Amino acid sequence: MLLVSACLVGFRCRYNRSSKENRGVLDALDGKTWIAVCPEQRAGLPTPRDPIMFAGGTGQDVLKGRAKIVCKDGADVTAPLWKASLALCRQAKGLGIVRAVLKEKSPSCGVCRTYLGDRVVKGMGLFAALLAEEGIEVVGDETFVMIGHEKDDV
Repeated sequence: MLLVSACLVGFRCRYNRSSKENRGVLDALDGKTWIAVCPEQRAGLPTPRDPIMFAGGTGQDVLKGRAKIVCKDGADVTAPLWKASLALCRQAKGLGIVRAVLKEKSPSCGVCRTYLGDRVVKGMGLFAALLAEEGIEVVGDETFVMIGHEKDDV
């Protein structure tokens, strides 16, 4: 079973009420068992909502207590996002998930890149960092499609 960012499979759960439906990801998931999640909605953040971003570091830094996640207006959403991400991570482990395909650049799901303030920087989102820490392989959607996973490789 795979875990996938809900926005990649068409859920309109992004901050601006859009999706980032990815045909390559959908094609690779065809015939597979998967679960779609959105840590930001699980955290109770509304849709639509102000964009969120890191302040002081990335997801790995949040795990070490050196950074936080804030809304564009400065409101701190670190605690609810951490709680939701941890709950989803535990659910993934309980379901035996070993790989997650996540939306790159997201402060929750980014695997290689995320937003620090209004800049895209190298680093992981909070949910991706928690999954990786638990031994679940995390793959960004851009890399996943770029390396051309065949259906049997997912």
